[in-house]
Amino acid sequence: MKIKEVIWITEKKWALQQAEDFDNVGLLCGNPDREVKGILLCHDALEEIVEEAIERKCNLIICFHPIIFSGLKSLTGKNYVERSIIKAIEHKIAIYAIHTALDNDFLGVNHRIATELGLENLKILMPKRNQLLYLSVYVPQERAEALEEAVFEAGAGHIGFYDQCSFKTKGKGSFRPLKGANPWLGSISERSYVEEYQLSFIFEDYKKERVLEAMKKAHPYEEIAYQLYHLENDNFYQGLGHYGELKEEMQAEAFLSLVKEKFKLKVIRHSKVLDKKIKKVGVMGGSGASGIGSAMAACCDIYLSADIKYHDFFLAESKIIIADIGHFESERFVVEQLYEFFSENFTKFAVLKTNFKTNPVNYFL
Repeated sequence: MKIKEVIWITEKKWALQQAEDFDNVGLLCGNPDREVKGILLCHDALEEIVEEAIERKCNLIICFHPIIFSGLKSLTGKNYVERSIIKAIEHKIAIYAIHTALDNDFLGVNHRIATELGLENLKILMPKRNQLLYLSVYVPQERAEALEEAVFEAGAGHIGFYDQCSFKTKGKGSFRPLKGANPWLGSISERSYVEEYQLSFIFEDYKKERVLEAMKKAHPYEEIAYQLYHLENDNFYQGLGHYGELKEEMQAEAFLSLVKEKFKLKVIRHSKVLDKKIKKVGVMGGSGASGIGSAMAACCDIYLSADIKYHDFFLAESKIIIADIGHFESERFVVEQLYEFFSENFTKFAVLKTNFKTNPVNYFL
């Protein structure tokens, strides 16, 4: 199996188009046509990880954080990023990053955090906006099923945990072919009537080209009557963060102790502990100060994230507890999540988890 085939299967699971615009996801270096010998999964593709891949005979590194985040103007080995890339290229090792494509997936990073804490009734904290398209197309009844299947195969009609979602309205269409037309049915200059269905689908905007191409290939008409609209609906199955509820409310100190245990923490930075029990919890793996307002709007009792700055803690205003559990620590389940997917879907070569902990932050206690 080639690297590009692994990528194709991976991106069917986690589409790169659902990553944040600022991110640098996908294949960062390496030849996609090279055969895969083994996959090494890690958090950060540092130089020691590349050395580990060499020793363990893996030529594809799947990392969470992209080792290349901003532009490189030269490769001379002057910093840890360049040294990692140079070593990977010299040893014909490809590096692929997934980062916010996994963050934004409903069952991704934040879902795992929430389930580890025992949260229920989970929802996206910051759902994607202005991302959904609505397609309405008119098709002869005898071709409706074939068109529907083609559009489903292209990715339309997938809403949350349901797929093949559509709506069908029966009606009668009319048309008159003019000179120069090559009609599927009817005659030039004669008005025709046909029993048709109006089919409607919803899909993410990044699927637009392939959905429209599939529709056109499956449609018998020379000129296709269809409408495409942008929806203002939020996409409640893609976005950053999660929030949910504990089965039973807990005292704040008891909940913080639970968090400390689950995430193997030495310390938790937090705002003022409030005199109320914890029931609704918001979470966001990685740098999550941007989610504080959303957690408050969702009436969360506590919000767990990382990289919270001094002034961000003031935003709590005695309405919510803001807790910083550490960037790497908040994403501690990522490699295991990747392993669950890759070990299940790729069985012809080794899929290995790194033996290195790449957290650059240490604590003196």
